[in-house]
Amino acid sequence: MKVLFIGGTGVISSACAQRAVETGIELYLLNRGRTQRPIPPGAHVLRGDIRDPAVADVLAGHTWDVVVDWIAFTSEHVQRDIELFGDRTGQYIFISSASVYQTPPASLPITESTMLDNPYWAYSRNKIACEEALVQAYREHKFPITIVRPSHTYDQTKVPLFGRYTALHRMRQGKKVIVYGDGTSLWTLTHVVDFARGFVPLLGNARAIGEAVHITSDEWLNWNQIYTIMAQALGVEPRLVHVPADLIAAFDAELGAAVLGDKSASMVFDNSKIKRLAPGFHCAIPFSQGAREIVAWYDADSARQVIDPAFDAFIDRVITAYESCFP
Repeated sequence: MKVLFIGGTGVISSACAQRAVETGIELYLLNRGRTQRPIPPGAHVLRGDIRDPAVADVLAGHTWDVVVDWIAFTSEHVQRDIELFGDRTGQYIFISSASVYQTPPASLPITESTMLDNPYWAYSRNKIACEEALVQAYREHKFPITIVRPSHTYDQTKVPLFGRYTALHRMRQGKKVIVYGDGTSLWTLTHVVDFARGFVPLLGNARAIGEAVHITSDEWLNWNQIYTIMAQALGVEPRLVHVPADLIAAFDAELGAAVLGDKSASMVFDNSKIKRLAPGFHCAIPFSQGAREIVAWYDADSARQVIDPAFDAFIDRVITAYESCFP
């Protein structure tokens, strides 16, 4: 297969690019060349910006079995893709987000038929608009879409805590860290290597045309467990402060919208559909292993250990405000 990744050097897409090349796919990456992540040996690079009209010249002469857009975030972005690739690809895969699902959900686990509705987060509503534009193109013009919805997918560089590396540093310093709500809402963390195992079999898969599917782990953890596992990897005891998402939003509306719209409600998934489309798919990497990988990666180079002083102070302010009401 000849496959184009638009982007292809992000956290999730780089793992998928590596696996695609390993399986013998002729992979092309269209990007601006501004990433520090390595290009998989054997992949072809097309230098260009998908938002630049001149990209048509970069793509001239090519047709594709599959085009995957990892960096489309608005309906205008996907409309541009429809124009560029409408008669030049056998399959177009849009990378959406599991945050498009009804938030908070009326029932669990989430399936692909769960209503799309996120009143809190503009990012999610924009992804919904993208999906709607693509479904219309599929219905009216048979544009060969597949919609993929990742949930919280991470690699060794991504700390899945409120504050990211700053939270790790605080735990090592014996400081308190913020946990959303009471810490008992369930969450799903998926390692990028596992995600790639489910994603690559969708490339060129005729049964995936016209379908939407999420790819997530079957390991469900609550936020107290996630913080505890991360602390164990650090070799420390965590000091958790349970703060309502509404209070976080009162201090920072944009940050609060992301918490309310993506991480404060329980989100667990039924993965039956991806297992039908990619027989043999399963997630093999538990978060306990992923947490050790994260700590090892940061400990390997002090230059990676970047603390955000503004966010560190923000955490202190929120905790102080919360504890003044609930000493």
